[in-house]
Amino acid sequence: MSAHVRPTIPEPPVKTRSAHVAIPADVLADAAIEDHRVFLPHATWADFERVLTMRGDGSAPRIAYDRGTIEIMSPSSHHERIKSLISRLVEVFCQERDIDFTALGSWTLKEAPKEAGLEPDECYIFGTDTSLERPHLAIEVIWTSGGINKLDVYRRLGVAEVWIWQRARLTPYEWRGDQYRPLTTSEVLPGLDLALLAGFLDGYDTTSAAMRAYRAALRQEPDSPANALPPQG
Repeated sequence: MSAHVRPTIPEPPVKTRSAHVAIPADVLADAAIEDHRVFLPHATWADFERVLTMRGDGSAPRIAYDRGTIEIMSPSSHHERIKSLISRLVEVFCQERDIDFTALGSWTLKEAPKEAGLEPDECYIFGTDTSLERPHLAIEVIWTSGGINKLDVYRRLGVAEVWIWQRARLTPYEWRGDQYRPLTTSEVLPGLDLALLAGFLDGYDTTSAAMRAYRAALRQEPDSPANALPPQG
């Protein structure tokens, strides 16, 4: 009997590190690095529920329903990278400002009477009450154009604040008076400089590098706890 010979597993190709070059989001999208969407028109709410059941508990593909249309979206790696980076920076801000938060991922939000349902890229409840039926903040990345009007679906679901990233621009919207209006600063995270946060969404090779740089910038702000004067004895 011949001795057992362990098969040789080829080594992965060596990757060389190149300098980071910022490529505009619209250029990358045009290069076919896109989300993949399937639309099911003339669908009922029961159809939407069946698709959710078939998908199971995973976070992808993400499924939305808007007045008779089901959208099934498989996000690209670039889509996921952007949404994760925005989320991690939000969490850095909360940690630095001692704000309690609960990250709820792609929580399925739905309301049959309003024919509205979707799954955010990320969403949060701030504070310690995690029994709420809706998140305080939803983050939505629009990497590939087209698709249903997510902001209108969020409006019908009554989410307090939605941040939409599109074409390298991050815009917050506040739900008030049954409609969303664009904001210059966040209402659910007072004191957060959105322009400062957005400045760390590009120019870094890794998510961790952006997080470290943003944390350092927050600690330089005048209202940072790190800059508080020690108590006088």
